[in-house]
Amino acid sequence: MINLRLLISSLVSLMLYAGILPTQALEPPAGEVDFSRIRSPIIFRGDSITAYRDPAVLYHNNCFHLFFTVCRFEAGVAYWYLGYSQSYNLLNWEEPRLLTPRDRKLNFSSPGNIIRFGEEWILCLQTYPTPENEFYGTADSRIWLMRSKDLTSWSEPELMRVKGPDIPVNSMGRMIDPFLLADKDVAGKWWCFYKQNGVSLSWSFDLVNWTYAGSYDAGENVCVLVEDSEYVLFHSPRNGIGVKRSTDLTSWREARPLITLGQSNWPWAQGRLTAGVVIDLRDLKGIDRYLMFFHGSDKDGLKVHPAHGRASVGLAWSYDLLNWRWPND
Repeated sequence: MINLRLLISSLVSLMLYAGILPTQALEPPAGEVDFSRIRSPIIFRGDSITAYRDPAVLYHNNCFHLFFTVCRFEAGVAYWYLGYSQSYNLLNWEEPRLLTPRDRKLNFSSPGNIIRFGEEWILCLQTYPTPENEFYGTADSRIWLMRSKDLTSWSEPELMRVKGPDIPVNSMGRMIDPFLLADKDVAGKWWCFYKQNGVSLSWSFDLVNWTYAGSYDAGENVCVLVEDSEYVLFHSPRNGIGVKRSTDLTSWREARPLITLGQSNWPWAQGRLTAGVVIDLRDLKGIDRYLMFFHGSDKDGLKVHPAHGRASVGLAWSYDLLNWRWPND
C-alpha cells in the first residue's frame, strides 16, 4: 500500500526543488527568534565540493532573505554562483538555490546588500571571471545590480558604470564587492562602495548615472551602517573584520580592534574569518540586537583553492557593536 503521507512529502520536495511551490507557504512567520535554540554558528557548512561565502541579508515581512556566493567544483573546475535561502527563525533554512547561470566568463557572486529603491528591490553583486580556471577573478571583474518586485524573480544584471558614463567599460579597472548606502544627510543620494584601490566610492541619485568620488584604505567586503550621525564601516583585511568610523565619508578612524569572534575555537574558520555584514534589528521586538553574517574558511581548504576554502557562512550578534556573541558561546 502506498504511504500517502510519504508520497505527499516527496511531491512537495520535488516542487520546492523545481521552484513550483513557494517555500513561504510551508513555514509561517514566527514573529520572534529564539536564539537559545540555535546550537551552531554555522548556517551553511562548506565541504570539499561546495563553499558558501560573502553573505548579504535582508529582513522583510518576518523573513530573513539570505544571499551569498556559492563556489562549487564541477569536474575539478570552480564555478561561482549567486545563491539564495530564507528563514523565519534563523534556525531552519530553505535549501540553497542558485539564481545565476553557470558561466566562468561571468561567475556572478558576492552580493553586497539589498535596498528598496522606488517600487523595486535592488541587489548589487559582482562578476568574477575565471575563464582559464584562475584562482581569483580576472581584471574583467565588474559590479552589477539586479532588480525585483518580489525578492523572488530578478531582472537580468545591469552593469554599474560607477566611474561615470564617459569611462569605457574596459577602462573601469577591476572592481568587486559592491555595497549600496543611502547618504545620511542628502535625501535621494546613494553611495556605492566597492573594492578598488582599497575601497572606492561613487554616488548617484538614480543608480544609473554615477560620479566617482575617490578611494581610501580599507579591506574588501565593505558593509556600512549609520549610527549616532556617523558612518560605521565594516571591512575585511587579511583576516578578521575591521571597523572604521566617519562623519563625512572622507576622514576615517579605527573604531576598535579586529573582530575575530570564536575563530580560535572554530577549525572551520581558522584559515580566514571574513566578509562580515551587519544589520541593525535592535528596534525589532523578538530580535533586539545587531546580527552579523560572515564566512570562515579552513586552513586545508585554502591550500586547495584560496577563493573556495571550504568556506561556511556563520552567524553572530551584538547589542553594542563592541561585544559579540554566537550560538554555543
